[in-house]
Amino acid sequence: MSRPYARRWWALLVLCLSLMISVMANTALTVAAPAMTRDLDLSSSDLQWVIDAYTVPYAALMLLLGAIGDKYGRRGSLVVGLFIMAAGGVAGSFADTSVQVIVVRAVMGLGAAMIMPATLSLLAAVFPREERAKAITIWAATSGLSIAAGPLIAGVLLKDNGWESTFLINVPVCAVAILAAYVLVPPSKAGDRGRIDYGGGVLSVVWSGALIYMIIDGPHFGWGASAFTAAAIAALGLLLFVWWELRHPRPILDVRKFAQRAFAGANLGVAAFFLAVFGVFYYLTQHFQFVLDYDPLETGVRMLPLALGVFVGAALTGVLTPRLGARVMVTVGMVGGTAALALLIGVESGSTYGDFVAPLALLGVSLGLTVSPCTDTIMGAFPESELGVGGAVNDTSLELGGSLGIAVLGSTLASSYAANLTDATKGSKVPPEALEAAKDSVGAGNAVAQSFQDRAEQLTEQAAKAPAADAAALKQQAAEMAQGSSRMADAVGSAFSDAVSHTSLVGAVVLGTVAVVVVVLMPRKGAEPQAPAAADTRPVPERAPLPTKVGR
Repeated sequence: MSRPYARRWWALLVLCLSLMISVMANTALTVAAPAMTRDLDLSSSDLQWVIDAYTVPYAALMLLLGAIGDKYGRRGSLVVGLFIMAAGGVAGSFADTSVQVIVVRAVMGLGAAMIMPATLSLLAAVFPREERAKAITIWAATSGLSIAAGPLIAGVLLKDNGWESTFLINVPVCAVAILAAYVLVPPSKAGDRGRIDYGGGVLSVVWSGALIYMIIDGPHFGWGASAFTAAAIAALGLLLFVWWELRHPRPILDVRKFAQRAFAGANLGVAAFFLAVFGVFYYLTQHFQFVLDYDPLETGVRMLPLALGVFVGAALTGVLTPRLGARVMVTVGMVGGTAALALLIGVESGSTYGDFVAPLALLGVSLGLTVSPCTDTIMGAFPESELGVGGAVNDTSLELGGSLGIAVLGSTLASSYAANLTDATKGSKVPPEALEAAKDSVGAGNAVAQSFQDRAEQLTEQAAKAPAADAAALKQQAAEMAQGSSRMADAVGSAFSDAVSHTSLVGAVVLGTVAVVVVVLMPRKGAEPQAPAAADTRPVPERAPLPTKVGR
């Protein structure tokens, strides 16, 4: 039997760096969104698609691209994805219209769809089974760190540069990762992958792409014809995909795996947890900027308890999972995540940053406890010839959960905020058109309050130049406008804080409910299924990943 690849821990560093690139490309944009909205005059619809144009190809293409990487080369897939991501970053820095930014984001999503499954498949190929759980723990911790690192790095850049600079975050990192991949990551591909099931691959793109589109379009833009059409395509595409895969001799994904309780529970656990994390991240970054008035850098710094918590949780799960089993760790993690969301129910207009530290830290620890054993369970269900597909399944669950989190919790947040603002301004003299504009988002509400303040300053200047007979009236109008600005700002902050509380309650209920299902599905320690035997067991070169065929 061949020895493990000698430089596998250095290879893991390259894979984690590549993982960070994919995650940060998404989260960094959250703090750049206000500046981008102002400079490009984005509507709420434009901004939503700027954010989500990355997600659609990312989620839809991972399964097919993972299978292609298995057959033709996982390292090659990683390098091509990194190159596409870097090219998208350069193009994004020159974009000056909403359409250009949306196209660039979609291109970067394509790159991420190649990178993400390649990182996990190469990890599983390079590390022997007895070390794989530890490596996946580090991979999962990196994922959690990246969620918080994106806004922090973007905040540093936005201090002295425009939003375009956030697209350049990945370019030097991609260049370093590409060079390091050729030096430190061994080439790897499936020994007997056979002909790729392109029919199943295309059907997977259709149903998952349509599902993601529906998740984005319906809650944010209304359940009209486009959302229902996407829902119908997703349902029909999924049925055809399952039918096709059950009958294909070498399916791109053996859907029978979802009948395995551990596999189904692990995927559900990953999806549910990232639903919560991405949802919380979405509304807390807004709360910090628009309610607590932090700038992008200050917002990024204040998300660090989440990242630090992930490291603590990952360290604990690395020690405790071998002793207690995946079921116990996932249970504790999901209960902790539910508790973190429950703590956010107490958010109110007078809440300070100190009220968010414990929920963020607890959510991070819980994420670290949960994701690693779930990911290890998912990857353990696939033979060595299908590691890219295994990574794609894990990452698709992650991305579907994250998209649902932003869509479902984001929609809950928006509707709750609008209703709260209507109540908070009832009986006031706010013009109806101004109130409708303020209800669009917390940023729009602050803009309306600022417009009142700007008008008050204009009236004050006019009063200083007006005849005495008119000056008193102008000063009175200016005072009323200034008072209206203050009241509107208070109403917006209070309405959004209450919306955060309500949305956290919804998130806690969802995560808590799913936690019960996952606990039932996950097997007890000792009853966990063994990894399938490698499909290719021929001897391989000493530096190669243990059970896979290597080489170009």
